[in-house]
Amino acid sequence: MLEKLPDAIGQALHGVRAGLDEIAFNTIGLRQGMAAINLASLAFADHAPLPPRYTADGEGLSPPLQWTGVPAGSASLVLMVEDADSPTPHPLVHAIAVGLPAEDGSLPEAALPSADNAGSGLHVGRNSYLQGAWLPPDPPPGHGVHRYAFQLFALDSTPDFSATPGREEVLEQLRAHAMASGLLIGTCERPDGTIKIEDAAPAAPAGPAVAG
Repeated sequence: MLEKLPDAIGQALHGVRAGLDEIAFNTIGLRQGMAAINLASLAFADHAPLPPRYTADGEGLSPPLQWTGVPAGSASLVLMVEDADSPTPHPLVHAIAVGLPAEDGSLPEAALPSADNAGSGLHVGRNSYLQGAWLPPDPPPGHGVHRYAFQLFALDSTPDFSATPGREEVLEQLRAHAMASGLLIGTCERPDGTIKIEDAAPAAPAGPAVAG
C-alpha cells in the first residue's frame, strides 16, 4: 500500500494533509458534551506512537480501547478512526464500528476484522479502501508524522445503518444524534528509506522488547 510509494513522492506531498479540522470529531457541530467521553488505550498514550503490532509494519491488528463517561440517555456508540494527515482532501478512514453498547466499556485487541483476523462480530463500516475492516496505519515514506484519530461518539438513538456504512452515512447520523464524544490520537511515521519489520535482518536477543 502506501509504504511502497517512493520517498520522493512522500517528500513532495509533505505539506499536503487533510488536517485535524477535517476529522469527524471537529466537523459534526457538536458543542455541549464535546470530549466528555474519556477514550484511552492500554497499548499507547494520547499523541504517542502506535506500536508496530497495530500498523502495516506489524501484524496489522486493531488496538485495544477502553472508555468511560458515556452520558445518561445514550442509546448507542459509534467508533471512527481517521488519518488526519493523509495527503487527501478528507481524512482517510481506517475503521468504522456502529451500534456499540451505550455504556462504559472496551474493545479488546483485534476486535475489528483485518487481513488475517476475523474480529469479534462487530457491525463495521467501510474504510477508505471500501473494506469492512481495520485498515492498518501505513503512511508514505518521508511524509512525516501521521496522526490517527480514534473517535468515539455517544448517540441518542440507534440508527438503522446499512450493512457496511461509509463515512458520509455515519457523519449524517452523527450530526443528527451525537450527544458526546471522545478523542484519542495515536501517531505513526515511516522515515525515508525505511525497511519494513518483516524485511529487516533479525537482531540478536537483547532482553524484553519495548513497543514504540
